[in-house]
Amino acid sequence: MTGGSRGIGRSIAEVLAAEGAAVAVNYRSGEAQAQEVVQTITQSGGRAAAVGGDVSEYAQAEAVVAETVAQLGGIHILVNNAGISKDALIYNMDPGEWLDVMRVNFGGTFNCTKASLGPFMSQREGAVVNISSVMGERGWTGESNYAASKGAINAFTRCCAVEFARFGIRVNAVLPGFAPTDMVAGLMDKDGGKGISKQIPMKRFATVEEVARTAVFLAGPDSSHMTGALLTVDGGVSAQVGIGKPL
Repeated sequence: MTGGSRGIGRSIAEVLAAEGAAVAVNYRSGEAQAQEVVQTITQSGGRAAAVGGDVSEYAQAEAVVAETVAQLGGIHILVNNAGISKDALIYNMDPGEWLDVMRVNFGGTFNCTKASLGPFMSQREGAVVNISSVMGERGWTGESNYAASKGAINAFTRCCAVEFARFGIRVNAVLPGFAPTDMVAGLMDKDGGKGISKQIPMKRFATVEEVARTAVFLAGPDSSHMTGALLTVDGGVSAQVGIGKPL
């Protein structure tokens, strides 16, 4: 579980644990938050371990997988959730901001998926769930680098599904719309998000628990014949025309 110390990642870790999974809570800098998630899980009778590492670096992604196997006895589910945003208009965007977002969001997904293939292929079983975004399928002002990274994840999800199916490995993605996390806080600064929420057919943001439940569904046996799927959790945003900028 990459990026598992807060937001959607934390919720996924807790729901997975409640369903009986032993969870490795990966973090890059938020060790205290990751340990808090581990404590919450263990106090509820589950198994969890905090595993540090910057998954944008392949060697560290390999180390995260190896430590997960060593501490928890194996790996059967990979949730690629680690991500950052550096929003800016393209004209004003520093090339480094594009590269940083791509390196973490898509690079982390690629690195951890590749690093997990050894155990997944040897046991001929595994489930990969990529946390993407509806931004990868639609446009939004000031989100070009973030949207490009998520579009790459969506394409990668489909290709992985095709390549890995013969090994019993399923690869799917969850595409959240707007949920109250630190990642989208900047989009809500102006009016508390009202300009966005009134453009959502369901007139509200997703909760992190709603996104987490979808991810856990894709990780579990109820989705056993699903691979290459991109499931939106967006309250109907991507079903309509005419959005793209808060009113």
